[in-house]
Amino acid sequence: MYEMNITLSGSFNEIKGKVLAVLMEEQLGIISEVDVQATMKKKLDVSIPAYQILGACNPKLALKIIEADPNSGNLLPCSFIIREEIKDKIVVSFMDPVTVLGLAKSEKIDAIAIIVKEKIQRILEKLS
Repeated sequence: MYEMNITLSGSFNEIKGKVLAVLMEEQLGIISEVDVQATMKKKLDVSIPAYQILGACNPKLALKIIEADPNSGNLLPCSFIIREEIKDKIVVSFMDPVTVLGLAKSEKIDAIAIIVKEKIQRILEKLS
C-alpha cells in the first residue's frame, strides 16, 4: 500500500489545525504546501472540494537520508493530503514512507523509513 489514511469529522480548517499540531508533537514541520483547490480554480476554472498537498519533514532524518544517497531527495519530503470528502468529513492521507523510500534500495534509508512510518502511525492514532 502506498498510503495510510483516516477520515475525521469537522471543518477543513479545524482538522488541518489538529493535524499540524500533532505533526509538531512528532517533530515534523511543514516545508511545502500546495492548495490544489485554488490551483484548479485559477488554472482551469474548475471548482473542487478543499484539497491540499503538504510536505512534512524532520530535518535530522532528512539529512540522514540524503547523506545515505544524495539523489534520494527526489523521495522527500513526506507528502500527505488533507481533503474534504463531503461536508465536514475530512480525509487525511499520508504516503507510506517505507513504500516510497524503499525505492532507494538502501538498508540505511529503509531503517529511517521505519522510524518515519512509526511517527505517522502515532499521528494517525492521536488524530483518531
